[in-house]
Amino acid sequence: MRVDPPRFTGTSGGMALSTRPEEDPMLRTTRRERAAGPEAASVRPRSGGIGRSSSPAAERVSDDLRRGTGSFLEQRRRVAGLTSLASAALGVVGLYQFGLLRRVPELSLPFLDADAVDASGEAYQELRTPDAALGLLSAGVTLVLAGMGDRDRARTMPWVPLALAAKTAADAGGGVFLFAEQLTKHRKVCSWCTVAAVAQVATLPLALPEARAALRRLRGRS
Repeated sequence: MRVDPPRFTGTSGGMALSTRPEEDPMLRTTRRERAAGPEAASVRPRSGGIGRSSSPAAERVSDDLRRGTGSFLEQRRRVAGLTSLASAALGVVGLYQFGLLRRVPELSLPFLDADAVDASGEAYQELRTPDAALGLLSAGVTLVLAGMGDRDRARTMPWVPLALAAKTAADAGGGVFLFAEQLTKHRKVCSWCTVAAVAQVATLPLALPEARAALRRLRGRS
């Protein structure tokens, strides 16, 4: 049975370091220069009360995602940012598809016609519901996978980075397909849908490095 060497925690230039001798340098984590918010332990509420409980593992995820760098954390943040951008664009389309907007706001250009694209029967075919709603649901799954686990997840939970890579590949493929559908069927383009598709395609290369590290772990090479 393989026993991992102990971890050593120290400081360098006032920045907390956590390294393993055999680690790839990208798996080393330092504190961000501009960390988002305080350390989770410093805002831990007193025991009691109604609601969810915390744990050291959950606090570590909080600190890593908001305050850490290295260990593919930056790539995970970019995946989350691009997925959130896609969600915002799909949200605008969804407001129109549910009838909350009278028309989709976009520039008046000859090749743009979001109203026609997003009102078509194709956009309501799957599950007989607006496809923007399905896109938002899919984006939620991507965000969950991007956020799941602390900085060591490629080593301790390798299936999560692999699942994220597979999901972003599916997102990218779906974005390309829907863009091609607009061009070939409608010969018009929805600008908001295109923004979402481009953002989805851009997430795939960001998820691949951590997936490769996870695969090396599973093969016993890390």
